[in-house]
Amino acid sequence: MRVLQVLAVSKILTSHLSRTHRPSASRQMSTAASSLKKSPIFRTLGLIGGKWIDAYDAKTIQVNNPSTGEIIAEVPFMGTLETNDAISSASDAFNSWSKLTAAERSKYLRKWYDLIMAHKEELGQLITLEQGKPLKEALGEVNYGASFIEFFAEEAKRIYGDIIPATLGDRRLFVLKQPVGVVGAITPWNFPLAMITRKVGPALACGCTVVVKPSELTPLTALATAELALQAGIPPGVINVVMGNATKIGDALLASTQVRKITFTGSTAVGKKLMAGAAETVKRVSLELGGNAPCIVFDDADLDVAVKGTLAAKFRNSGQTCVCANRVIVQEGIYEKFAEAFSKAVQNLQVGDGFTEGVVQGPLINEAAVQKVETFIQDAMSKGAKVLLGGKRHSLGMTFYEPTIVTDVKSEMLLASEEVFGPVAPILRFKTEEEAIHMANNTKAGLAAYIFTNNVQRTWRVSEALEYGLLGVNEGIISTEVAPFGGVKQSGLGREGSKYGIDEYLDVKYVCLGDMNRS
Repeated sequence: MRVLQVLAVSKILTSHLSRTHRPSASRQMSTAASSLKKSPIFRTLGLIGGKWIDAYDAKTIQVNNPSTGEIIAEVPFMGTLETNDAISSASDAFNSWSKLTAAERSKYLRKWYDLIMAHKEELGQLITLEQGKPLKEALGEVNYGASFIEFFAEEAKRIYGDIIPATLGDRRLFVLKQPVGVVGAITPWNFPLAMITRKVGPALACGCTVVVKPSELTPLTALATAELALQAGIPPGVINVVMGNATKIGDALLASTQVRKITFTGSTAVGKKLMAGAAETVKRVSLELGGNAPCIVFDDADLDVAVKGTLAAKFRNSGQTCVCANRVIVQEGIYEKFAEAFSKAVQNLQVGDGFTEGVVQGPLINEAAVQKVETFIQDAMSKGAKVLLGGKRHSLGMTFYEPTIVTDVKSEMLLASEEVFGPVAPILRFKTEEEAIHMANNTKAGLAAYIFTNNVQRTWRVSEALEYGLLGVNEGIISTEVAPFGGVKQSGLGREGSKYGIDEYLDVKYVCLGDMNRS
C-alpha cells in the first residue's frame, strides 16, 4: 500500500514531458553552451607536453549534442604522429614527476580536486551538453569523479614497501613499490569525467604519467578537466590528451615500448583486442569491460526498497552504464506485485533534454545506440516476450527512447544474453534460490549484480555464489571511490578505486642486500 501511495503522490508532482518543454529547455541549453564557450576551461584542442595543439594534418571531428543534434564544437582528429609525440612527452615528464616526493604529488592532486569542485557547475553543464545525461546526474558525476582525485591525493602518501625476514644472517631483504611508467588511458563516453579521474588519479599519485584518449563523442569534458590540471600546476607532459582516429591512437599506444600499461573502460570486444595487442610488448593491462548485470528480487524483499533500487540500477544514465541492471529476475511469489509497482514507477520517469527541470532520463548517445535497443526489442517480441511499457522511440524525436519494461523474457533472447545499454528492463521469473543463481551466472560477463532480500542467511549464500566483482544488496547505486571496482570472467581484469586500485599502477621490486656482517 505504501509504495502505491508514494507513486500516486509522485505522479501528481511529476508531469509527463511534452513538446511544450522544448523551447524553454532549448533556451537553457543555448545559454549554457554560449556561456561555456566563453569559459577559460573550455578547450577544443589536444594537449601534448603542456601545449594545446591541432591535428598535424588539420583534420577535425564534430562534437554533437545528442539531445538536439547541434554541433557544439570541432576538435582535432588526431592519429599516430600526435600520439607518438604525446607518448614522448609523457616519457620525458616521467623522469621528473616520478622523482617528486609522495607529499609533493599529493599537493598537486589536491589542488586539482579543489579546482574541479570550484568549476563543478561548468563541468556538469558540459557533461550534459555533450553526453546528454540530466544536469543533476551530471553534477553527481562531477562529485564522483572528483572524489577519485581527492582519495588518491591522500593515498599517494600511503604507498608502503615491506621488510622481509632474511633466511641468512648477513642479508637484508626489502620490497619497493615503484610507478610502472607511462600509462595509456582509453576512456568511454558514458562517464566522460569520472572514467578519466578514476584512472589518472591513481596513476599520478604513484608517479606515472599518462596519455589519455577520451571518446570522440565526449572529448570536451576531458579537455576541460585537463585544463584544470594545468591550472593546478601539474607539470607539462604529465597529462596528455589525444583524440580522433581511435584505431590509430590505440595501435600507437600498444606498439610503443615507452608505454608500460594500458587501462581501458569500454566494450568487451575492444578490450580483447587491446589485451591481444598489449601482448606484443608485454604491457600490463587493466580492463573494465561490458556487463550483463542480474537484479534478483526474492519473495521476502521489501517491495518499496526493491522498486526504488531496481529503478536506480536500471535507468540511471538512460541505462547506459556498464553496471546497469540488464536482467530483472523476480521470484514468482512477488512477480505480479513487483511488475505492477515497478511499471507505475517507470511511468513517472520524465524524459527530455538534461537542462529541463525534473528530467531524469535523457537521450541515448547516438542513432546506433537507438537501433541496438530496437533490435533487442524486436528479437524479444519475435520470441514471445511482451512489451508492458514503452518499447518505442519517444515522441521527442532524436535519440530519445521511452523507458521500457518487457515481460515473459527468456534466457535465449538478446535482452537476457547481451548488454542492451539502454532504458529497457526485461523481467524474468524464477522459482527457487538455486534457479536464480544459475540464471544470474549463466553469462560470460561478471561485473555487477544486485539482490533484494530481507533474509540475512540468503544474503550471504547468494553473495558468495554469484560470479560477479560487484554486488549490491538492497541497494541499486553501489559505486564509490573507497571500494574496488571491477569484474570477473569476461568483464575485465584488475580493480579501480580504493586502496586496491593504486596497485594497478605500481611495480613491485625485491631488493636483497648482502654482506651485512662486514664492518
